Amino acid sequence: MGSPPHGKLEQPSAEDADLSAWMAQYGPGLRRFFRRRAAADEAEDLVQDVFLRLQARADADHIDNVQGYLFKIARNVLISRYRAKGFNGLAAHDGWSDELDGPDDLSPERILIGKQEYERLMAAILTLPPRARAAFVFHRFDHMTYQAIAERMGIAKRSVKELMQRAIDRLSDEMERGA
Repeated sequence: MGSPPHGKLEQPSAEDADLSAWMAQYGPGLRRFFRRRAAADEAEDLVQDVFLRLQARADADHIDNVQGYLFKIARNVLISRYRAKGFNGLAAHDGWSDELDGPDDLSPERILIGKQEYERLMAAILTLPPRARAAFVFHRFDHMTYQAIAERMGIAKRSVKELMQRAIDRLSDEMERGA
Protein backbone atom coordinates (compact mmCIF):
# COMPACT_ATOMS: atom_id res chain seq x y z
CA MET A 1 0.00 0.00 0.00
CA GLY A 2 1.61 3.36 0.78
CA SER A 3 1.73 6.40 -1.47
CA PRO A 4 2.44 5.99 -5.14
CA PRO A 5 5.82 7.43 -6.16
CA HIS A 6 5.82 10.89 -7.76
CA GLY A 7 2.04 11.26 -7.37
CA LYS A 8 1.23 8.66 -10.07
CA LEU A 9 -1.93 6.63 -9.61
CA GLU A 10 -1.53 2.88 -9.31
CA GLN A 11 -4.06 0.21 -10.08
CA PRO A 12 -5.38 -1.37 -6.89
CA SER A 13 -3.68 -4.66 -6.11
CA ALA A 14 -5.61 -7.90 -5.83
CA GLU A 15 -5.13 -7.70 -2.06
CA ASP A 16 -6.73 -4.23 -1.98
CA ALA A 17 -9.62 -5.48 -4.11
CA ASP A 18 -10.18 -8.45 -1.74
CA LEU A 19 -10.03 -6.14 1.27
CA SER A 20 -12.55 -3.76 -0.32
CA ALA A 21 -14.87 -6.65 -1.13
CA TRP A 22 -14.57 -7.98 2.41
CA MET A 23 -15.25 -4.53 3.84
CA ALA A 24 -18.42 -4.25 1.75
CA GLN A 25 -19.53 -7.79 2.56
CA TYR A 26 -18.67 -8.10 6.24
CA GLY A 27 -18.63 -4.45 7.36
CA PRO A 28 -22.37 -4.26 8.14
CA GLY A 29 -22.27 -7.40 10.28
CA LEU A 30 -19.21 -6.15 12.15
CA ARG A 31 -20.94 -2.81 12.79
CA ARG A 32 -23.96 -4.64 14.29
CA PHE A 33 -21.62 -6.78 16.36
CA PHE A 34 -19.84 -3.73 17.76
CA ARG A 35 -23.03 -1.68 18.34
CA ARG A 36 -24.27 -4.47 20.60
CA ARG A 37 -21.06 -4.57 22.59
CA ALA A 38 -19.66 -1.04 22.65
CA ALA A 39 -20.80 2.55 22.37
CA ALA A 40 -22.61 3.08 19.05
CA ASP A 41 -20.31 5.96 18.12
CA GLU A 42 -17.27 3.64 18.41
CA ALA A 43 -18.58 0.98 16.02
CA GLU A 44 -17.11 2.48 12.84
CA ASP A 45 -13.67 2.94 14.44
CA LEU A 46 -13.73 -0.64 15.71
CA VAL A 47 -14.65 -1.96 12.24
CA GLN A 48 -11.72 -0.02 10.79
CA ASP A 49 -9.44 -1.54 13.44
CA VAL A 50 -10.55 -5.02 12.35
CA PHE A 51 -9.70 -4.36 8.71
CA LEU A 52 -6.40 -2.70 9.63
CA ARG A 53 -5.41 -5.84 11.52
CA LEU A 54 -6.52 -7.98 8.60
CA GLN A 55 -4.54 -5.83 6.18
CA ALA A 56 -1.45 -6.19 8.38
CA ARG A 57 -1.64 -9.96 7.97
CA ALA A 58 0.75 -10.92 5.19
CA ASP A 59 -1.11 -14.04 4.06
CA ALA A 60 -4.70 -12.75 4.23
CA ASP A 61 -5.52 -14.38 0.89
CA HIS A 62 -5.07 -17.82 2.48
CA ILE A 63 -7.94 -17.49 4.99
CA ASP A 64 -10.43 -20.34 4.58
CA ASN A 65 -13.21 -18.87 6.76
CA VAL A 66 -13.04 -15.11 6.30
CA GLN A 67 -16.15 -14.37 8.34
CA GLY A 68 -15.01 -16.46 11.30
CA TYR A 69 -11.55 -14.94 11.14
CA LEU A 70 -12.91 -11.38 10.99
CA PHE A 71 -15.16 -11.92 14.00
CA LYS A 72 -12.26 -13.44 15.92
CA ILE A 73 -10.30 -10.26 15.14
CA ALA A 74 -13.37 -8.24 16.17
CA ARG A 75 -13.45 -9.96 19.55
CA ASN A 76 -9.75 -9.23 20.05
CA VAL A 77 -10.25 -5.59 19.02
CA LEU A 78 -12.99 -5.26 21.65
CA ILE A 79 -10.83 -6.81 24.34
CA SER A 80 -7.96 -4.50 23.39
CA ARG A 81 -10.29 -1.47 23.50
CA TYR A 82 -11.62 -2.42 26.93
CA ARG A 83 -8.10 -2.98 28.25
CA ALA A 84 -6.96 0.37 26.84
CA LYS A 85 -9.85 2.06 28.65
CA GLY A 86 -8.80 0.45 31.91
CA PHE A 87 -11.50 -2.18 32.28
CA ASN A 88 -10.00 -4.95 34.35
CA GLY A 89 -11.25 -8.44 34.93
CA LEU A 90 -12.38 -9.20 31.39
CA ALA A 91 -11.86 -12.88 30.90
CA ALA A 92 -11.03 -14.21 27.48
CA HIS A 93 -13.16 -17.27 26.79
CA ASP A 94 -13.37 -19.69 23.96
CA GLY A 95 -16.19 -18.08 22.04
CA TRP A 96 -17.53 -14.62 22.86
CA SER A 97 -16.74 -12.93 26.13
CA ASP A 98 -19.87 -12.65 28.27
CA GLU A 99 -18.58 -9.57 30.04
CA LEU A 100 -18.52 -7.50 26.86
CA ASP A 101 -22.31 -7.10 26.73
CA GLY A 102 -22.68 -5.61 30.17
CA PRO A 103 -24.43 -6.72 33.34
CA ASP A 104 -27.87 -7.51 31.85
CA ASP A 105 -26.69 -10.36 29.62
CA LEU A 106 -28.87 -12.94 31.31
CA SER A 107 -31.99 -10.88 31.90
CA PRO A 108 -35.22 -12.74 31.13
CA GLU A 109 -35.83 -10.41 28.19
CA ARG A 110 -32.38 -11.10 26.71
CA ILE A 111 -32.85 -14.85 27.16
CA LEU A 112 -36.21 -14.72 25.37
CA ILE A 113 -34.77 -12.62 22.53
CA GLY A 114 -31.90 -15.09 22.19
CA LYS A 115 -34.28 -18.05 22.03
CA GLN A 116 -36.41 -16.30 19.42
CA GLU A 117 -33.36 -15.45 17.29
CA TYR A 118 -32.15 -19.04 17.59
CA GLU A 119 -35.54 -20.38 16.45
CA ARG A 120 -35.59 -17.93 13.50
CA LEU A 121 -32.07 -18.96 12.50
CA MET A 122 -32.88 -22.68 12.69
CA ALA A 123 -36.02 -22.12 10.59
CA ALA A 124 -33.98 -20.10 8.07
CA ILE A 125 -31.37 -22.87 7.83
CA LEU A 126 -34.13 -25.35 6.99
CA THR A 127 -35.23 -23.14 4.07
CA LEU A 128 -31.79 -23.14 2.44
CA PRO A 129 -31.40 -25.08 -0.80
CA PRO A 130 -30.34 -28.67 0.06
CA ARG A 131 -26.71 -28.43 -1.13
CA ALA A 132 -26.13 -25.05 0.53
CA ARG A 133 -27.78 -26.31 3.73
CA ALA A 134 -25.63 -29.45 3.72
CA ALA A 135 -22.40 -27.47 3.24
CA PHE A 136 -23.44 -25.00 5.95
CA VAL A 137 -24.32 -27.73 8.45
CA PHE A 138 -21.14 -29.67 7.73
CA HIS A 139 -19.00 -26.57 8.26
CA ARG A 140 -20.77 -24.80 11.12
CA PHE A 141 -22.15 -27.70 13.11
CA ASP A 142 -19.86 -30.61 12.24
CA HIS A 143 -16.77 -28.35 12.07
CA MET A 144 -15.60 -29.87 8.79
CA THR A 145 -13.08 -28.05 6.61
CA TYR A 146 -14.05 -26.91 3.13
CA GLN A 147 -11.77 -29.61 1.71
CA ALA A 148 -13.46 -32.34 3.76
CA ILE A 149 -16.90 -31.06 2.74
CA ALA A 150 -15.85 -31.02 -0.92
CA GLU A 151 -14.70 -34.63 -0.70
CA ARG A 152 -17.85 -35.72 1.11
CA MET A 153 -20.16 -33.94 -1.35
CA GLY A 154 -18.09 -34.86 -4.41
CA ILE A 155 -17.58 -31.24 -5.49
CA ALA A 156 -14.69 -28.79 -5.78
CA LYS A 157 -13.51 -26.81 -2.76
CA ARG A 158 -14.37 -23.62 -4.69
CA SER A 159 -17.96 -24.88 -5.00
CA VAL A 160 -18.12 -25.37 -1.23
CA LYS A 161 -16.99 -21.76 -0.77
CA GLU A 162 -19.72 -20.59 -3.14
CA LEU A 163 -22.37 -22.67 -1.37
CA MET A 164 -21.26 -21.35 2.00
CA GLN A 165 -21.32 -17.77 0.75
CA ARG A 166 -24.85 -18.22 -0.63
CA ALA A 167 -25.99 -19.78 2.62
CA ILE A 168 -24.45 -17.04 4.76
CA ASP A 169 -25.86 -14.29 2.54
CA ARG A 170 -29.33 -15.81 2.63
CA LEU A 171 -29.26 -16.39 6.39
CA SER A 172 -27.95 -12.89 6.99
CA ASP A 173 -30.73 -11.42 4.84
CA GLU A 174 -33.33 -13.51 6.68
CA MET A 175 -32.05 -12.45 10.10
CA GLU A 176 -31.90 -8.78 9.01
CA ARG A 177 -35.55 -8.90 7.90
CA GLY A 178 -36.64 -10.16 11.27
CA ALA A 179 -34.48 -7.79 13.31
